[in-house]
Amino acid sequence: MSSRTPDGLDVEFCRSQFPEIGNGWAYLDNAGGSYVPSSVVSRMVAFLTESKNQPWRHTAPGKLSGERMDAAHAAIAELINAERDEVILGPSTTANMFTLAQALRPMLQPGDEIIVSQQDHEANRGAWVRLAEFGITIVEWPIDPVTGLLSTEVLQGLLNARTRLVCFTHASNIVAAINPAAEIARMAHGVGAMVVVDGVAYAGHALVDVKALDADFYLFSLYKVYGPHQGVLYASRAALRHTRNQRHFFYDGNFTATRLHPAGNQYESVAASQGVADYFDAVYAHHFGGNEPSLHERAKQVFSLFADQEQALGNALIDGLRALPGVRVLGPQTGDRNVRMPTVAFHVPGRTSKSIAEALGSAKCLAGSGHFYAPHCVAAQGIADVDDGVVRISMLHYNTLAEVQGVLTALRGILG
Repeated sequence: MSSRTPDGLDVEFCRSQFPEIGNGWAYLDNAGGSYVPSSVVSRMVAFLTESKNQPWRHTAPGKLSGERMDAAHAAIAELINAERDEVILGPSTTANMFTLAQALRPMLQPGDEIIVSQQDHEANRGAWVRLAEFGITIVEWPIDPVTGLLSTEVLQGLLNARTRLVCFTHASNIVAAINPAAEIARMAHGVGAMVVVDGVAYAGHALVDVKALDADFYLFSLYKVYGPHQGVLYASRAALRHTRNQRHFFYDGNFTATRLHPAGNQYESVAASQGVADYFDAVYAHHFGGNEPSLHERAKQVFSLFADQEQALGNALIDGLRALPGVRVLGPQTGDRNVRMPTVAFHVPGRTSKSIAEALGSAKCLAGSGHFYAPHCVAAQGIADVDDGVVRISMLHYNTLAEVQGVLTALRGILG
């Protein structure tokens, strides 16, 4: 690694990598999907214009197609410190989760228990709740109605010899608190259970290390990590032994993650996914020079820069929101990136969240409203109109303090 230490993230360099930035909007809906850098766009275009065919290795175009897909697949696995045969790229996290649930169903018997978190997006709830029709008991891990947080002490009281799965989010897309995933995995493994971790609201902000977490299954969405619309599913080699093949019958003896991908690949999207690694490498080279031995190590340095920038943004936004009359900020009341992600949901009693989000849109601040597919989380925090839900402002490292001040100025006018 280079001995040169950067003073901080060069935000303007990062912003220059994203063609959509500079369109006049403050893009503050990153939890719904990040902007995509030119490196991803160019790889998508190259695939569609140069190698749009089946990856038959006996032809030059087919060989190129296969090589591009293989390289992207390997890069995503390396990014999260996984082996390539432990990772699939599927259509979405929700689709991958439903496939995983069906793959694990044969190992479950009536009376077995699955713990699901009240904090989670429906992707990591609905697929498991549906297994109740087979006699599986679904156990709710509730959140604190005031703080929105999950307690490991409460989880300890729910775990028992019948627990087979613990399904939880690494960071909530509403509360945004970072849950102690490695600790939860240790607790679950202590009673012989496996863990299913939803990393969708985490992976765009912090580097995922599936081995350090000792996760059995870890899922996230590439389109929230600067990539195309693809879902990443990691399954450890040991956990794969508990799954039933979800692909064609001739994959029955194949105990790799491939058995959890029933459809063919979306070739161009898979190939374009390598552009995510290209972006991290460009940021690394710009700030550090040199070359770490692995993509995972290079990305670790890059995400440390992202964290500092996102903490400054989060603190400024949360402090500003808390100063506004009548605004309730959900989750931790700090932007500290050891505690939460810079996804900030808030509620204003007496005002609809939809009207606030629409007014922000009129001020060219792009934010969203609703329950964001986490209605149980919203309802548990005492918000009566779950469909109207909350206003959510979500930032990534390429956002600026000027954008934060702009949205706060707009809110002062909107809320009077």
